[in-house]
Amino acid sequence: MLEPLRQGLPPLDPAAVSDAASCALPARLEAVREARRFTHRTLDQWDMGERFDDVCLVVSELVTNALRHGIRANDVCAGGREAPVRLHLMRWTERLVCAVRDPSHDSPVARETDDFSAESGRGLFLVDSFSDSWGWHPLAGALDGKVVWALFRLPRTGSRTADA
Repeated sequence: MLEPLRQGLPPLDPAAVSDAASCALPARLEAVREARRFTHRTLDQWDMGERFDDVCLVVSELVTNALRHGIRANDVCAGGREAPVRLHLMRWTERLVCAVRDPSHDSPVARETDDFSAESGRGLFLVDSFSDSWGWHPLAGALDGKVVWALFRLPRTGSRTADA
């Protein structure tokens, strides 16, 4: 499960982007609910409501991790500074990417646990289970921190199977 941590986002043709949306999230746990609402509205606009459950679970885990592990006290949004966490949703013809930016340089760490009833520590396990792939990369240039992303494969238009 740790291999995706070392991978960058798979090659995607930027010219093939169908849609993109993003929202800034404040440094408080209520931001997870805001991220879910934003995701729901965006997927509805893109006529992708059938993917909401899986995508929303992954978005919730990525945003929760960013808030719990990616923000230090001095990163909290203050007087005109940009919110420390940002959610990006990008759709290509056959792929949807959810990416969460936070100000930390620390790599995400998947915890090894056998206790599947635990209330925390399973976030990256869930991301790995519900998305087709995921990874992270540090930011460069004017942006500081990292982006953790999850990719979902989408059915080709007109190629839905009868059992889907």
